[in-house]
Amino acid sequence: MKILILRFSSIGDIVLTTPVVRCIKEQVPEAEVHYCTKKAFQGILANNPYVDKVHVLGEKLGDLVQELKAENFDYVVDLHNNLRTRVIKARLGKPSRSFNKLNYEKWLMVNFKINRLPDVHIVQRYLEAAAPLGVKDDGKGLDYFIPAQDEVDVQTLPEGFQDGYIAFAIGAQHYTKRLPVDRIIELCEQLQKPIILLGGKEDFDTGDTVAEILRATNFDEALKVYNACGKYNLNGSASLVRQATQVVSHDTGLMHIAAAFQKDVISIWGNTIPEFGMYPYRTKYKVLEVQGLSCRPCSKIGYKKCPKGHFKCMRDISFENLEV
Repeated sequence: MKILILRFSSIGDIVLTTPVVRCIKEQVPEAEVHYCTKKAFQGILANNPYVDKVHVLGEKLGDLVQELKAENFDYVVDLHNNLRTRVIKARLGKPSRSFNKLNYEKWLMVNFKINRLPDVHIVQRYLEAAAPLGVKDDGKGLDYFIPAQDEVDVQTLPEGFQDGYIAFAIGAQHYTKRLPVDRIIELCEQLQKPIILLGGKEDFDTGDTVAEILRATNFDEALKVYNACGKYNLNGSASLVRQATQVVSHDTGLMHIAAAFQKDVISIWGNTIPEFGMYPYRTKYKVLEVQGLSCRPCSKIGYKKCPKGHFKCMRDISFENLEV
């Protein structure tokens, strides 16, 4: 049976679909699993042994549709459920099922703070989309596969980080999902252990600022900070997450990669909330957030700046009792 899975973005969301991929491959007799995503994210799936073929969305949706039509799929599992995936399903004309995005429930929560959200992780809603195939949750959690060439040898890290460290993923796509720099510094001071800062090239300057201020103001030999933002590709950063003693992360892709490796996670939430269903999955974690703010959540995704101007959702987070 040839099955197509649709999920175009982003890093975290694609990692969160991996239980569906694995369960289909292992539970559907003779399943051939294809996955369709954006070019920027195909590397996440390239080493997944449960994916037989990856299809990439290019500039023209029509070209992708023709490519998918040629495969003659038996079933389509839509884990994105947007306009483009609906067009693809209509053009393919094959049996399909979409996951429930809970858009109405999220709208109620964001605009009126009325909580009608089910107490269900998004992974379970993804799995429900595959239920017509007879797929059931296998309880194994998330997957992330790192190719051998991208594994980071900890002996290549600066001295002081080779015998254990905390990985701190300081990036996030939206400003309102990231701690301000002074609060990142404050949290690092509370951890009092060697810390590797992780993020993309766009986070390098922030990482450098954090590391320089901590080096200049902190004399505790136990607190060492290494700015690795932009120095490794995603798989390299994932390797550093896998080898960390603990992971600190905003609501971002590396948080879900940490969950895939069953790491203890300190999960930081600003304008979004765990109740949307994307908290660390099946791993031990602690949520840092400000509860009771009348303006939170202000978005189901995030903004370039705080709509109210005060940014209390990040400014007022307590860093006491960081035990996971």
